[in-house]
Amino acid sequence: MGARPPVHRAECDTQSLTASVTDYPVENGRRYHRYHEGAYLYPNDEQELDRLDMQHHMFKLVMDDRLFHVPLINPKRILDIGTGSGIWPIEMASLFPNTEIIGTDLSPVQPTEVPPNVHFLVDDATEEEWLWDANHFDFIHIGHMTGAMPSFKRILRQAFKHLKPGAYLECHELDPKPRCDDKTMPPENTDGGFSAFALHDWIDLNMRSSRDAEPPRQFRIAHRIEQWMMDIGFVDVEARVSKVPTNTWPTDDKLRTIGAWNESNWLEALSGWSYKPFLALGWSKPEIEVFLVDVRKSLQDRNVHAYMDFYVVTGRKPYPNEGRTP
Repeated sequence: MGARPPVHRAECDTQSLTASVTDYPVENGRRYHRYHEGAYLYPNDEQELDRLDMQHHMFKLVMDDRLFHVPLINPKRILDIGTGSGIWPIEMASLFPNTEIIGTDLSPVQPTEVPPNVHFLVDDATEEEWLWDANHFDFIHIGHMTGAMPSFKRILRQAFKHLKPGAYLECHELDPKPRCDDKTMPPENTDGGFSAFALHDWIDLNMRSSRDAEPPRQFRIAHRIEQWMMDIGFVDVEARVSKVPTNTWPTDDKLRTIGAWNESNWLEALSGWSYKPFLALGWSKPEIEVFLVDVRKSLQDRNVHAYMDFYVVTGRKPYPNEGRTP
């Protein structure tokens, strides 16, 4: 293991991080990123990093202990966009010790003691130009970008540009909209008021806040990624959709375990996911906290058999003239 501190996109050779990038603002008792401040609405403090690691292990369980689904044979370069705590590249390093694995994020919060083939960069994936030439990577992984950016399709288009022909993109994304197959979940309120299941209202309020933001952000993206990838030109596009229960209501052992992890994940995340979006709607912090009491109750209600869809969407950049007749 070697010390490799994250670096700023403008210092991507050997220089250390500037103090300005790590001078994190603190609001509502939570810490946020400084680089391109405000571009990402959610915290980056130790509490959030621990939650991200918990979420990572939960989705590994959903994926039958896999980190990815695409076929990888001796990849030379792998990119992880929005790497967060850095746990995905670090675990990938043990599978591909001879592969250069780069994780990018707005926050340099990843460990400094990492496998020698792992590098972390402070970078904004929404930049017009990425740090690398076209046709550079053998695999790009993007995960958990709900509510994080104005145009996820644009990020997919950039990923397409920077993949080698024949290389793969894989996206991991939870659709937070609750679903139910047995009518135990109260319906959404369609008259503008609040529903009997507060998680519905939490989703609606985040949708509204995202639309009203400047620039607007995309809050629900998971169910649209497959079509976006096909629109851009990816081939062999496939979406694997798994149910993630909101709590321990299932009788199936694996689903009940996933539900326990998901309940803990949401309860841990909810305040950090709510402050900035709801404050932007004109709510006060006390109003937010009172509302979140009902949202937590809805998440913990075992009589409501709710779940969320977790999407793993994969696609390949075609070779030149692939599929065309001479």
